[in-house]
Amino acid sequence: MNNWFYLDCPCTSFPRSFARDYKETYQYPPPSTVYGFLLSLVGEEDMTAHLGVQLAIGLIGQAPPISRILRKQRHHKFSKQHLGNYPTSQFSKPNFQEILTDLKLVLRVDSSQELATIGLLDRLSIALTTPEKIRRFGGLSLGESWAMVNGMRLYRETDGPVRWLIKDARGLIGLPVWIDRTTTRGTFQRFSLTEAADFDDRAWVTINGQPTAKPVKGGRKT
Repeated sequence: MNNWFYLDCPCTSFPRSFARDYKETYQYPPPSTVYGFLLSLVGEEDMTAHLGVQLAIGLIGQAPPISRILRKQRHHKFSKQHLGNYPTSQFSKPNFQEILTDLKLVLRVDSSQELATIGLLDRLSIALTTPEKIRRFGGLSLGESWAMVNGMRLYRETDGPVRWLIKDARGLIGLPVWIDRTTTRGTFQRFSLTEAADFDDRAWVTINGQPTAKPVKGGRKT
């Protein structure tokens, strides 16, 4: 199980693409977010560096509960006369955001289809065993920048049984696999959460960087 990783995140949010004043969250971690997290862990800034990598995402325990918090959102208005210097309270208003708590994940990584000289799996192993050999900056977050993780290590069977997200054309869970940051176009996939104890090969998702022809909102379509 040297390609099984345990990840603990006490509080996070995965905002849906259509979320505005009310920031809804996906209840499960999107593969696109997990991929970005792994790149951040190894200090890689190029999103295309490990295209072809395969990821599998599993949950320990039940689906994380969704809570709603009240936050103050600032709206900035600009003009040539004032150059944006407005009283912040004048353009602030309350808004709601959904968050997930006590998220415990198991991730599998397969770099056999990558074109990179050093695959992502090898870089993850280096980062976890000899972190002094990698160069990165900032906190390690899953999702938004404030969602700091407690840590990541190799998975142990004592961590608990895993329920895997598996590809399912009729599944009720729609998640982004890849988002083009320039065009906001993305690829979405439908999933189900398996109840089986054994690993299911349908859990593998390939990060290939191929967006769909049009933007897809909220993972409601494939």
